[in-house]
Amino acid sequence: MGAGHAHKLYRHGHSPVHDLPPHCKLAAVFAFVVVVVTTPREAVWAFGLYALLIAGAAAVARIPAGFLLKRLLIEVPFVAFALLMPFVVPGEQTQVLGFSVSVPGLWGAWNVLAKGTLGVAASVLLASTTELRSLLLGLQRLRLPPLLVQIASFMIRYGDVITDEMRRMSIARRSRGFEARGIRQWGVLGKSAGALFIRSYERGERVHLAMVSRGYTGSMPVIDEVTASRAQWAYAAALPVLALVVCLLGWTT
Repeated sequence: MGAGHAHKLYRHGHSPVHDLPPHCKLAAVFAFVVVVVTTPREAVWAFGLYALLIAGAAAVARIPAGFLLKRLLIEVPFVAFALLMPFVVPGEQTQVLGFSVSVPGLWGAWNVLAKGTLGVAASVLLASTTELRSLLLGLQRLRLPPLLVQIASFMIRYGDVITDEMRRMSIARRSRGFEARGIRQWGVLGKSAGALFIRSYERGERVHLAMVSRGYTGSMPVIDEVTASRAQWAYAAALPVLALVVCLLGWTT
């Protein structure tokens, strides 16, 4: 997989959560999200307990609340969609703050907001405690199709390459006095996008030929064999198991 790759969501630290093998954390987060999604929306109290579980995991991982909350802003478009549901979903009407809204729409909005926020929070917590390289190794360890792992790996690496190429092209345009002030400059930006595509495509071809010349046959060698002990699996399972208990209580009460 090559050298380590840092990303903006990752927060370097040394905590029990950071030290867990990546495939344990991936499995735990996936199981937690599945449990949250299967919880009945009427069990409002259950989602509060899920939020406490996430907060507890963040505290163990020593992730500040501000760091976590700031990165939850990624779900703002979904929040906007959920807020429209009480006004567009047909059904029984009720009054909320002077507005006539749909009762099924209110429940639908709550369902999207609660489950979506918890799922995003769990994902952000995973990304905050696991480097991208480790995530790829974890996916490989969980027997995800190798081709998908390779695509994800190349996408991450070439994302930075393309971003850096865009930065250099932007500097070159500004050094020649170019400023994108209106629609008249769209032609230049369009040509820049085309040039960026051609450069990226040519670089991809060169990299592929270099890999083939070094013996690449469609699969990447496993450099680091990531393993996990029973204790580590048990530690990682604490979050989804506790969530499952809450979910079962939500269905029975």
